[in-house]
Amino acid sequence: MRPIVLVHGFWVTPRSWEHWITHYESKGHQVVAPAYPGFEVEVEALNADPTPIAQVTVPQIIAHLEEVVRTLPEPPIIIGHSAGGAFTQILLDHGYGAAGVALNSAPTEGVRVVPLSQVKSTFPVLKSPANRHRAVGLSPEQWKYAFTNTFTDEESRALYQRYHIPAPGGIVWGGVLANFQPGHQDTWVDYHNDDRAPLLFVSGGEDHIMPPAVQKSNAEHYRSNTVTERREYAGYAHLLPAQQGWERIADEVLDWAVRHAG
Repeated sequence: MRPIVLVHGFWVTPRSWEHWITHYESKGHQVVAPAYPGFEVEVEALNADPTPIAQVTVPQIIAHLEEVVRTLPEPPIIIGHSAGGAFTQILLDHGYGAAGVALNSAPTEGVRVVPLSQVKSTFPVLKSPANRHRAVGLSPEQWKYAFTNTFTDEESRALYQRYHIPAPGGIVWGGVLANFQPGHQDTWVDYHNDDRAPLLFVSGGEDHIMPPAVQKSNAEHYRSNTVTERREYAGYAHLLPAQQGWERIADEVLDWAVRHAG
């Protein structure tokens, strides 16, 4: 059975994959959920000292993820959530992975669709250019809007306490500026790469921070002669991996990836 690599996004750590890890391991897969460089400590430690968050860069994250993938016995299935979805696209473009799944993915360079709910969700970072040099957290109310808008208040608060950490303001700002600067930026991929492994975009229909319109535009940018598909799950918020019913989605995307793995 192919190994599985789970790539987390911003405002969370690999802990956000805890249920998917045990679920896939119970099916016999080797599962790796790497932290970004400097994020290897627990959520509580990163909240106490967010210095590693403020300092991390996209090239550092990609280099680390590529190193992790190279250690595996065969090309893995790579599943990324949010920013991890963009990193999954980059890894596949660089020739890593047998298949990829991008859940509620952040966009790669060139995707210019910016729904109002996305602006509101990321405003805590983008409201000040000074945040380019900071780690920026969300309040419980901001977390509820951006990540768990379809969850109960009790569920949202519990997940905030268990998963939430600040996000790297420099990378969030870099994603916004990427489409306005000359040359290839950190989240560039070759949309015409015919050697890229198959890729599935998955959208939560109620996602505020990375709405389905973002996934649709990102998927439509690909013009390569390889598989690029998109699915949408009605009623799901951004924190899809922790929402009730996640098991069905986990099984369906894994089945897709296994069938399409090159």
